[in-house]
Amino acid sequence: MLFDVTNGNPNGDPDAGNTPRIDPETNFGIVTDVCLKRKVRNYVQLVKGDEPGYGILIQPDRSLNAKFTENYQEHGLPTGEKGKKKDVVRQARDFMCQQYFDVRAFGAVMSTGDDPCGIVRGPVQINFATSLSPILTQDITITRQARTTEERKDTGDTEMGKKSIVSYGLYRAEGYVSAPLARITGLSDEDVELLWNAVINMFEYDHSAARGKMCMRKLYVFKHESELCSAPSHVLFDLIRVTPAEPGRPPRQFTDYEVTVERSVPAGVTLTEML
Repeated sequence: MLFDVTNGNPNGDPDAGNTPRIDPETNFGIVTDVCLKRKVRNYVQLVKGDEPGYGILIQPDRSLNAKFTENYQEHGLPTGEKGKKKDVVRQARDFMCQQYFDVRAFGAVMSTGDDPCGIVRGPVQINFATSLSPILTQDITITRQARTTEERKDTGDTEMGKKSIVSYGLYRAEGYVSAPLARITGLSDEDVELLWNAVINMFEYDHSAARGKMCMRKLYVFKHESELCSAPSHVLFDLIRVTPAEPGRPPRQFTDYEVTVERSVPAGVTLTEML
């Protein structure tokens, strides 16, 4: 996937005052896998709502252990007992995969509490996104007119604040869908189509002033005839090359890059340009 940001912060770093994440050795920008998966989860939750089988486990509504116990209760499994039998935990794990989209897609560690639901290795994995060029983080000074306390109000009607942005950055992320693991978690073809829709549209329902203008520009999907892969993933990823249209000139829009796609893919592989 190729996505970009204009005058915004695509993924703040709590260890650096929430400024845009960067590789400190190269100044290339970074967006974490957790950030991207959060946006996929939010899209699925928005589109599917309360539809059975499309719940989202990882969200700040209730504690995870409470959800695990609820899963045991709904399916008549013994709760509150220490040292659960393996077959009981396995049943609980399968029920969690059936109920939650993000569990059967991304996997989850659900082995905590008195009613553990095991560990699921997700068939969908996403790498960190990295910018195609070094980024320059700017701290923009802004004027704040709403003071938070009466004491601060006494010093004046306004105060200065900071906003960290990237003027422009084009990011590339790569991911994988494992067919053998999908069979274990129950990830269906319909779930995978939903995943593609989520990737394409996840920024459209996540706009904010802090993130600026974020757009999914391209999504390329390689499909293998063999369940065990018809070609190594890195060979396929190398077929898509992104280079600056004018080297040495700071990029400020998507057209400042050239995307080259080698259409001669290895035997047994189909390349589809989803966006």
